Amino acid sequence: MSTQNLQTRAINTLRFLSADGVQKANSGHPGLPMGAAAMAFTIWTRHLRHNPRNPKWAGRDRFILSGGHGSMLLYSLLHLTGYDLPLEELKNFRQWGSLTPGHPEYGLTPGVEVTTGPLGQGFANGVGMAIAASHLAATFNQKGQELIDTFIYAIVTDGDLMEGVASEAASLAGHLSLGRLIYLYDDNHISIDGSTDLAFTEDRAVRFRAYGWQVLRVEDGNDVEAIDKAIQEAKAEPRPSLILCRTTIGFGAPNRQGTSKAHGEPLGDEELNAAKDNLGWPKEPRFFIPDDVLEFFRKAVEKGRELEHDWKMKFEAYTRLHPVLGEELQRRLNGDLPEGWESSLPSFPADAKGMATRAASGKTINALAAKLPELIGGSADLAPSNNTKIDGSPAFQKDSYGGRNFHFGVREHAMGSMLNGMAVFGGVIPYGGTFLVFSDYMRASIRLAALSHYPSIFIFTHDSVGLGEDGPTHQPIEHLMSLRLIPNLVVIRPADANETAAAWKVAIQRRDGPTVLALTRQNVPTMESSAQVDKGAYVLKDFGTPELILMASGSEVGLILETAQKLADGGKGVRVVSFPSWELFEKQDAAYRESVLPKSIQKRLAVEAGTGAGWERYARSVISIERYGASAPAKVIFEKLGFTVENVFAKAKEL
Repeated sequence: MSTQNLQTRAINTLRFLSADGVQKANSGHPGLPMGAAAMAFTIWTRHLRHNPRNPKWAGRDRFILSGGHGSMLLYSLLHLTGYDLPLEELKNFRQWGSLTPGHPEYGLTPGVEVTTGPLGQGFANGVGMAIAASHLAATFNQKGQELIDTFIYAIVTDGDLMEGVASEAASLAGHLSLGRLIYLYDDNHISIDGSTDLAFTEDRAVRFRAYGWQVLRVEDGNDVEAIDKAIQEAKAEPRPSLILCRTTIGFGAPNRQGTSKAHGEPLGDEELNAAKDNLGWPKEPRFFIPDDVLEFFRKAVEKGRELEHDWKMKFEAYTRLHPVLGEELQRRLNGDLPEGWESSLPSFPADAKGMATRAASGKTINALAAKLPELIGGSADLAPSNNTKIDGSPAFQKDSYGGRNFHFGVREHAMGSMLNGMAVFGGVIPYGGTFLVFSDYMRASIRLAALSHYPSIFIFTHDSVGLGEDGPTHQPIEHLMSLRLIPNLVVIRPADANETAAAWKVAIQRRDGPTVLALTRQNVPTMESSAQVDKGAYVLKDFGTPELILMASGSEVGLILETAQKLADGGKGVRVVSFPSWELFEKQDAAYRESVLPKSIQKRLAVEAGTGAGWERYARSVISIERYGASAPAKVIFEKLGFTVENVFAKAKEL
């Protein structure tokens, strides 16, 4: 059997495992796997450094199927190369409880590096991975001892390149000259609606050259040698590379290839059998894998073991020469935190004038940065407002990859996706900031972080109408509540400087999902409190024996504390509850929740400068904002919208 014949049959195995899986599920996307199989084959068998028996090996390359709808292609690759993904899982594609969901999910299927499906996300995640790899390489690699030499490969689609998040990420990647990125573009000229001529006619090659990418072209996406040559050229290039591979969607299906009918529905038994006849493949059995093809792909197991062994030997030699660096790199790759890091958290004295929680966050970042060198981040062109800068560190730029300050530019959506890529790559703890109202621009990234359990940290300042004169376009109303709706996202709105420091402690420790910090622009009093943010809500102060509970988050806590004093002066027993995080409170046991909000006290009033939907689970009445804000000084806006001691006092008396 010739090598060429074996190669052709290996590629056809990828095609028809994928098509068979879609057909059995009666659901899915056969077109991408059939058209892009040769591209994937070339990456996985000639370039990708990975170990199927240890998918988390730190020295591996990364592969992203950004067009996640073609997931059967990735599952076929994982099964064939020896990952813990049995053939039965491919036969159970898109079914309840399977390891092969409709779109790849990080943390579910061994070997899946990031969750993809929402187009453009994988593209931007890869840029984040390249940033993390470049930062670690600049920090730890020594001459002749390049431990961190990861490449990030991806297959990207027309849909990916149409999405704005990919354009944002590509622009920054080109600016930063992230040469670790090698993206193969499945240029098949077909989208769901039909030909890309309907809506996507710009010259993509020219666009990416303008971004600062190397652009290469492969005229035949089935030509393994041409693809291989292009990848080799890309690996030698200091800029990111986009390889345009002209492919045919649904390749081999005689009546559907090259049409939108091949994109998102099973071929049907008749067309699937015709495709197999067309490419010389047996119609039966379904999910057929020739023995020699499986043997060929499974060479990845032994090769992967050798690659990891060689890398570990290099690591040991590196550590002997550079013991401090070696120990530090190992700690960071393990995801361990330095002993006693919490001692660096600042404590703020009680102060009636206080400070903005965004300012307290900035102070906390810099205190932590001295103890946590893996803490890196920045802002979407709002660093002075978000207080995200790490003092004394240079910016991360193409000539200073060791820098810890990031200028993401006005690219909120890509910033969120890149943070996710950085977080999942490992070795760094990334954060990114913008105004809370602009969380709308990055919602898809936040949701995917929560779904995938990425430990990204999202800093959102200017958290209410308290930002004042910028007006309703910049004043969040529904945003805090809408973020609370996202499962596995912890939202923390601290009331003062000490709660802010405690919120950062939660965010740093949280490794099973993302955290949102919602911070004020305006000053808030610094209180005398134990700042039990990790509990989600806690009793800030009892005035006598409580018959009424006032609860609030963020800047409104100072307001209810002042109101409680007035009520107490009038003989009312009042409990003040600071409520920085619903999600953390709900994680507490029933006894703790009862100790804070006893069922015996039903007179409860919540106060929050945003929409009040949801507070009914904790309070009988809510003072909230059910309209857009206004352009005026913050104090005036709060007065006009009822956030005054007098109004809270009156509402409390009505209970």
